[in-house]
Amino acid sequence: MGPLRFAVGIIANATALLMYLAPTITFKRIIRSRSTEQFSGAPYVITLLNCLLYCWYGLPFISPNNILLSTITGTGAIIESTYVLIFVIYAPKMERTKIFGLVALAVAIFSTVALVSFFVFDGKTRKLFTGVFVDIFAIAMFASPLSIMRLVIKTKSVEFMPFFLSLFGLLCAVSWTVFGLINSDPFVIVPNALGSGLGIAQMILYAIYHERSRQHDNVVKDGSLERDLQITLEKQQPETHQLEHGRIL
Repeated sequence: MGPLRFAVGIIANATALLMYLAPTITFKRIIRSRSTEQFSGAPYVITLLNCLLYCWYGLPFISPNNILLSTITGTGAIIESTYVLIFVIYAPKMERTKIFGLVALAVAIFSTVALVSFFVFDGKTRKLFTGVFVDIFAIAMFASPLSIMRLVIKTKSVEFMPFFLSLFGLLCAVSWTVFGLINSDPFVIVPNALGSGLGIAQMILYAIYHERSRQHDNVVKDGSLERDLQITLEKQQPETHQLEHGRIL
């Protein structure tokens, strides 16, 4: 592995790790509130499947010179599994059933791709077969935030689109695009180039609606303060009301 490829691979690993760890803020909130609120568990299951497939794809007998890809995605699979477990614990019954179904589907897909690629194909055809499935589900992973982006536009709020997850997702996609270009690997380039575009779109949405979200929060807080003040004044005035009532009598 050349020095440039190794250096870019390390950077890509670092940004990927940051992307995997970014949702810890969201899951702290879920654990604290004991509710998944409007957060969706589907992106974490899709990311888990993507990690498993890329980990398999990066192994030397599938795709040479991609061991850095296997190490980080293997780590990512462990992290994403933890997120999915937490989500299942705190999700409503209907959402929990949905997540169980998605996890079962993800395991079935990964097992099928791994077994077929190992026992049926070899050499370049093995890499081609695995790479096609890797790209399909990598694109699905990068496209999964589209539902959240639609929610942002609809509600004009970025509350459910965590900034750091979007930022590190963009940095990760750009880093792996560069790594794929250096490695001349289209199965790494294509999904990450698409992910870079979607990451930029998320950053644009965040820039547009972040200020509006903050203004809305301030309005809500001001309204709450006004209501609290009104309640306080009402509590302090009963004796005056009684005296006035007595004068009328």
